[in-house]
Amino acid sequence: MKSGTTHKIHFDYDRHDLDDKTLISLYRKMLKPRLIEERMLILLRQGKISKWFSGIGQEAISVGITSVLNNEDYILPMHRNLGVFTTRGIPLHRLFSQWQGKSNGFTKGRDRSFHFGTQEFKIIGMISHLGPQFGVADGIAMGNLMKDNKQVCAVFTGEGGTSEGDIHEALNIASVWQLPVLFCIENNGYGLSTPTSEQYNCEHLADRGVGYGMETHIIDGNNVLAVYNQISEIVPSMRNDPRPVLLEFKTFRMRGHEEASGTKYVPKKLMDEWASKDPISNFENYLLEEGVLSETKVETFKAEIKNEINENLNIAFAEEAISSTTSNELNDVFQDFVYQDFEDNSKKENIRFVDAISQGLRQSMERHDNSVIMGQDIAEYGGVFKITEGFLESFGKDRVRNTPICESAIVSAAMGLSITGMKVIIEMQFADFVTSGFNPIINHLAKSYYRWAQNADVVIRMPCGGGVEAGPFHSQTNEAWFTHTPGLKVVYPAFPYDAKGLLATAIEDPNPVLFFEHKALYRSIRQDVPRGYYTIPMGKATLIQEGADITIITYGAGVHWAMDELRSVAVSADLLDLRTLVPLDTEAIYTSVKKTGKVILLQEDSMFGGIASDISALISENCFEYLDAPIKRVASLETPIPFATNLESNYLPKERFKTALQELLNY
Repeated sequence: MKSGTTHKIHFDYDRHDLDDKTLISLYRKMLKPRLIEERMLILLRQGKISKWFSGIGQEAISVGITSVLNNEDYILPMHRNLGVFTTRGIPLHRLFSQWQGKSNGFTKGRDRSFHFGTQEFKIIGMISHLGPQFGVADGIAMGNLMKDNKQVCAVFTGEGGTSEGDIHEALNIASVWQLPVLFCIENNGYGLSTPTSEQYNCEHLADRGVGYGMETHIIDGNNVLAVYNQISEIVPSMRNDPRPVLLEFKTFRMRGHEEASGTKYVPKKLMDEWASKDPISNFENYLLEEGVLSETKVETFKAEIKNEINENLNIAFAEEAISSTTSNELNDVFQDFVYQDFEDNSKKENIRFVDAISQGLRQSMERHDNSVIMGQDIAEYGGVFKITEGFLESFGKDRVRNTPICESAIVSAAMGLSITGMKVIIEMQFADFVTSGFNPIINHLAKSYYRWAQNADVVIRMPCGGGVEAGPFHSQTNEAWFTHTPGLKVVYPAFPYDAKGLLATAIEDPNPVLFFEHKALYRSIRQDVPRGYYTIPMGKATLIQEGADITIITYGAGVHWAMDELRSVAVSADLLDLRTLVPLDTEAIYTSVKKTGKVILLQEDSMFGGIASDISALISENCFEYLDAPIKRVASLETPIPFATNLESNYLPKERFKTALQELLNY
């Protein structure tokens, strides 16, 4: 029976065979985030929350998609997808606590608004850099494919985010690997204040999918039935025929980018036009016309939801302001890792540094069935240094993955794989190329555990260093970029034995590890190494040589430069090989310095901002009264690393170390 009142409806709703219960459910699911938002805008003006990113007018997209997906399907939402969180059934008091920065939220007050994830509800937290989310979705979908669990995942961005390179890298990977991802673009008219006409120069963003060989659809994002029905057709098909699908939802942002920015830059005519297309009022009018709803029922639903909001707000408001301790904060940077000591007492063999890396990698992959290695040319070709030669035949294409040249999306995909319970090893072809993947390393891998207790079980192998005449783009030793970033562990071995054992430990460790491998050592350094699997604890330096007059602290190729010099001069020196830079063995450093009273720090990296500077400061702060001379640092020149042999030799600090060592001994 139809209502007696005529309601204006701006959409051609097609209910297909949906029953009344489903229609009412979709209506209530849209109404809930709308009423929450209206209340949040009041609280924002009252100063009871600090920030708000409104999704008013876009509820049909979040609700329609989430209603179709299974609860085990991951969703990667953005700022304006409150409907994802509410449709997944997250208790409102926990959402409200999150927005107030309280402990019952999801980030212990460490991140705000929608910058959080929860494995319980299979929602993955965003970062403000937007683009890497698509790569994370790739990794989750890859994990789903490897487990053959028939799951899909959905990831959101706005039309502004599609201008980021990470988006294009991720779309390409998904297409090449046929990953079951719903890429959802909410084309809402403006990226902050920049209109779509200044964001892209094609008629539809969905058109870009053609270039990636990807199925695409354009959907009216304000028509909840159009969203629900089309997603209901696409998702089952993706489960049976895994593939990526690019969806462009035409919609509009009715509020500012965030509330402080307002909407004065939007023409009033445009605002009025889209206001008439409101997804909730139009669907409500349709349901009233169809007799599925009554005015009384509408008011009942609104009263019930408002009551739920009030009850949960009272719970959140009653919660005490969050407090913490320095110890708690520091302890939550890394996931706990209980080191297990594996020793191999079998026969040793004399092998090169490069062979030790290959052995350690192979044995770790044999030990961990959930491990995957990704990188450029690592499969059939075996990598540019042949470290993964034969791996494809041993582990198959699922676990040994050639990647397109797109470091950023591959690092993001590694994050996604870790979310699904995989261990991931990435080979940067050269450490220099990590700059193209810097953002997800620094902002995803390093911060996720601290932000919302999601670890990144990722090892990034970094072939690095000079002395091989490779010039400015293939010779850097850039460990200081990462020792500066809380949440990353940094390993830098100098010998085959250490390289193999520490690589095994790095892969065992559930935290992100940057594993530096000096290219000049690959085929020049040999050592007797156990044939089997063994581990070495991180954060333990090695005293290579013991003496009384001076302490030499170094790592990587610097260890061998120091050893060469000590063989040629009569010096009673402690030679300390750090092996790992994060965690750093400060106890070994202080013990040696207090014994000798003189210290020289040698690094291949250029001087300013290098780790030698921090170690020097630590020694000054903790061992000052034991020093008999100024701390000496020796490093490469403050220039990019040159190509020609004579120039490179002058750049590297080996010869300057000899002079500095003698000067310090004579002080």
